[in-house]
Amino acid sequence: MTRLLDIRGLHVSLPEGAQRPYAVENADFHLDQNEILCVVGESGSGKSLTARAVMGLLPRPHVRVANGQIVFHSEDLATASEPRMREIRGSEISMIFQEPMTALNPVMTIGVQIDEVFRFHEKMSSKERRERALSLLSDVRLPDPEQALKAYPHELSGGQRQRAMIAMALALDPKILIADEPTTALDVTTQAQVLKLIKEMQEAHGTGVLFITHDFGVVADIADRVAVMQNGLVVESGTTDEVLRQPTHPYTQSLIAAVPSLAPRPPRTRSSEVVLEVKHLEKTYRSGGGYFGGKERVVHAARDVTFDLARGETLGIVGESGSGKSTVARCIVRLNDAEAGEILLDGVDLRPLGRAAMRPHRPKIQMVFQDPFASLNPRARVGRIIAQGPILAGANAVTAKKRALELLETVGLDAGAYDRFPHEFSGGQRQRIGVARALALDPEVLVADEPVSALDVSIQAQILQLLDEIRDQMNLSMVFITHDLRVAAQVCDRIAVMRRGEVVEIGPTGMLFEAPRHEYTRELLSAVPGRDWFAAPVEKLAAVSS
Repeated sequence: MTRLLDIRGLHVSLPEGAQRPYAVENADFHLDQNEILCVVGESGSGKSLTARAVMGLLPRPHVRVANGQIVFHSEDLATASEPRMREIRGSEISMIFQEPMTALNPVMTIGVQIDEVFRFHEKMSSKERRERALSLLSDVRLPDPEQALKAYPHELSGGQRQRAMIAMALALDPKILIADEPTTALDVTTQAQVLKLIKEMQEAHGTGVLFITHDFGVVADIADRVAVMQNGLVVESGTTDEVLRQPTHPYTQSLIAAVPSLAPRPPRTRSSEVVLEVKHLEKTYRSGGGYFGGKERVVHAARDVTFDLARGETLGIVGESGSGKSTVARCIVRLNDAEAGEILLDGVDLRPLGRAAMRPHRPKIQMVFQDPFASLNPRARVGRIIAQGPILAGANAVTAKKRALELLETVGLDAGAYDRFPHEFSGGQRQRIGVARALALDPEVLVADEPVSALDVSIQAQILQLLDEIRDQMNLSMVFITHDLRVAAQVCDRIAVMRRGEVVEIGPTGMLFEAPRHEYTRELLSAVPGRDWFAAPVEKLAAVSS
């Protein structure tokens, strides 16, 4: 088999004063033709910087290749000049980035951006370039290639933007395709489509694919071989079967053990006491029209949404982006105002209440947000962030501080966190702070909106366990918003499936997983990455070091 890429003893240095001297240390692995190599690891493992080193896209001089070789066709890319790397990028080695919205130029149409690739590398007429661009967009199964050619990035969905990025990456039939977490921000069904597309394109072109990911479900679906990275080191490598079925390194074992199983948790007895009732909730968004003309766009984010929540129960709301699940969550806590329906908390309808009338009820229903960094005040110390709620509710400063310190201990942080700022913590620690803030007012209902979607798998497992323990300790009721059915299986007693603003199915988690009634629920379940590998509970092999 033809060897496309050979990485030997690679060291990528970090700036002086960093936590460790090397982002990547003594890395050795290779990529062959017509092969998919998955490089797996958590944030900070060095996997993305390895990919950027291959592309010559390191933020030099602060981060640079300090030692080692990146051999491509007998040429060491680690010592190649910038003009030579510009020739290689796109034509020989291409890259698909994690977030297409930031990788694509927002003021250029998709067609112009694909055309730019041909104009830089090939001698083709404008007609030939346009025909080739249309062919590429058709190959990646965009529904209307002609329209996509004229569209700006913001006019396409996340999945469509990622398809456009794949089309650009494959424009010049490169020998190596580097995919850096290309499906992390996508819904499960769109993710399955993009993974299938990458596999098909790789097989059709005989391309070698270096696939960067932290998701072992993705690894199970597409990888031929796997390299596991931890703190800059390649700690284990082998075929997919070897690494997933017989992992030898404790870190690999712990990562695999942290993957949530699709086997639902054992059912619990449901309380007869109903804490929250949502009846016939309606929420519509309108855009366009107005003074500037054009057709008004109407989106029904919530249509006749009805469910209830018992004391101590966790209700999952699952669905893809645009299904309306986050809108429903924000309506429940009154961050959004619904146009119709009832939101009954302990029998009181929250929907028509004004700001003053709502104030006594706010402590009873609190929210944990998806992005803990964006939802925490970066200028406030953690203690103040947690204590602010009780103080506004009438507690004195001494009592509020005592409560904040108790909650820091509850969520697994020490008292030293009280005087630190959010940026001084990891993503998982910031989410713990977000949970502590939500618990500060002793709520009856906790609404968690995708609280683990931005976290690594081991940190995700820790936060899910934390929420489970807190729910049991405080007899909390929880509305848990997620697009990940594996997560829903582990934390939810019942699940409501939403699609285009409507609840299409609701029922106990076990029943819904074993015998889904609605076609959309069956689609979601079948699209879960690594479904066959991780269908059964995995024995917890080891704890992941933080």
